[in-house]
Amino acid sequence: MWHLPRRISMFFLVVALVGVLTTCGTRMATAQTLQHSSSATVQNPDDYVGNDTCATCHQDVADGLANNPHSKLALKHGGTGATCESCHGAGKAHVDGGGDVTKIVRFDKLTPKQIDETCLGCHANTHPNFLRSPHAKAGVSCLSCHSIHKSVPQTTLLVATQPKLCYQCHTDIKPSFAMLFHHPVNEGVVKCSDCHNVHGTFENNNLRATADQDAICTKCHTDVRGPFVFEHAPVKGEGCMSCHTPHGSVNARLLNMPNINVLCNQCHSGVSQDTVHGMSSGSSDSVPCTSCHTYIHGSNMNAAFLQ
Repeated sequence: MWHLPRRISMFFLVVALVGVLTTCGTRMATAQTLQHSSSATVQNPDDYVGNDTCATCHQDVADGLANNPHSKLALKHGGTGATCESCHGAGKAHVDGGGDVTKIVRFDKLTPKQIDETCLGCHANTHPNFLRSPHAKAGVSCLSCHSIHKSVPQTTLLVATQPKLCYQCHTDIKPSFAMLFHHPVNEGVVKCSDCHNVHGTFENNNLRATADQDAICTKCHTDVRGPFVFEHAPVKGEGCMSCHTPHGSVNARLLNMPNINVLCNQCHSGVSQDTVHGMSSGSSDSVPCTSCHTYIHGSNMNAAFLQ
């Protein structure tokens, strides 16, 4: 009779035992997860008292909810939409306790993470990146910017209007919009949220759209959108912010530097203005590069972006 070597036999035995233990462990873990999940989601309908009961004590809040999008949801789907208890939890114990505040969910007692998780229970599909956003990581909760009981329509329930709301934290950015040349944010023409998705993106600073940021800028600056036959490498590779500072600048074109020649020479330092362009090298009063290289964002006619 043919026999396997002892070492090979032991190897297959160990593999078989590991497989059996892994299968049993997986089944037990799955069963425990299902048990925990089912116990966490099972709710007794008798523990809910309804909005009308809440209003008997909180009439001031109830009166202000007439135009609130949350309260409007309660009127949909046969009255099974969002109610007070959708956010604050079942209210029977709170009512039976004579208004015992320890028997109800109080958002002023929750951590920012707990607040966010409550809101994302409904808004996860709308704001899937919020938990990875700089705001969430800094402990800025949904209630830092939104007033959930607010009843002013078309405001996304913000506690203040833009940019005043954003300036409350971003004090370092506010002075940029007071510079001589700036995007008209304070004037109300452009909003912070036009360029930034405050609920999180995969980009730095919650920027919208693509990594090179061009899609943010060119939705307004359509004349430099392209595509072009001859593309300026920094525009294509690094984006608009390789040359421009978007909030405000001392330069009329919102350039990173006041002198355009100095800006260009950061990349084109090998170009001798004396021998090639016939200009005084590095002089602040020399002819600007863009006097000749007019189409610096890209050109369909000339590889040197000449007019």
